Amino acid sequence: MTVLVLGASSQIGHFLLPRLQAAGHDVLAISRQARAGGAHLRWIVGQLPDAMPAALPALAGIVSCGPLLPFARWLEAAPLDGAPRIVATSSMSAQTKRDSRVPAERALAQSLREGEAALADACARRGLRWNVLRPTIVYGAGLDRSLTPIAHRASRLRVFPLPAGRGQRQPVHADDIAQACVAALREDAPSGHVLPIGGGERLSAAAMFARVRASLPVATLPLPIPRPLLRLGPRLVPRLQGPLARLEEDLIADNTELTRLLGVRPRAFQPDARCWGLDAR
Repeated sequence: MTVLVLGASSQIGHFLLPRLQAAGHDVLAISRQARAGGAHLRWIVGQLPDAMPAALPALAGIVSCGPLLPFARWLEAAPLDGAPRIVATSSMSAQTKRDSRVPAERALAQSLREGEAALADACARRGLRWNVLRPTIVYGAGLDRSLTPIAHRASRLRVFPLPAGRGQRQPVHADDIAQACVAALREDAPSGHVLPIGGGERLSAAAMFARVRASLPVATLPLPIPRPLLRLGPRLVPRLQGPLARLEEDLIADNTELTRLLGVRPRAFQPDARCWGLDAR
């Protein structure tokens, strides 16, 4: 069985490729740059939506870990042999940023929902089975743009800001998302679902940051940031308006359907230095 992976060099792809190989699949991985392959893994130079390979072998599945709209547009007219199962990743931002006070964040949520709908429509027209995964905060490969930059900056400066935040968080390891992707490719897996996927533990934003600090390979000075100062943040740094406002909001996912349909139970949030691409010392 051959599986095509788009976004193969992403943090989810980092864990997905070996999981697919371990499951017995031959993997075709799309990348903008040529890369060395391996056993049951071949890299192909390509880019969505209009720089993809002109011909593809018969595929059992396609996993997309990149933007949804370009994927949906390519899928509408892609030269596919057979009826591969489709699995794509979106984001819980489609829901949590829907009513954000920041226009750019509302636009992102709208774009995500439009991408999900476009993909569902493309699959319906071609008679393809599909599932979409909506992760919360993703971590695990040192490639994310949320927690990893904080960890790197704190490791460099030896100071770790600890904002007070009562909003619930549910970080999900990229490998657990990869596991869900593989499960959704099974022949007996249900289809036609948009499935939230969060980590196996909910904790406050303040506790999440404290665990990131505890996972660093160097000692850092804790710098508590009280709520009154946080309320001044948007005035001092307007671009932080959205992130600071959400410190008091719950950004979580209900894993009930994920577990019921795919049998996936994500791990608790217990990061180590490798999750941020840092060497343990």
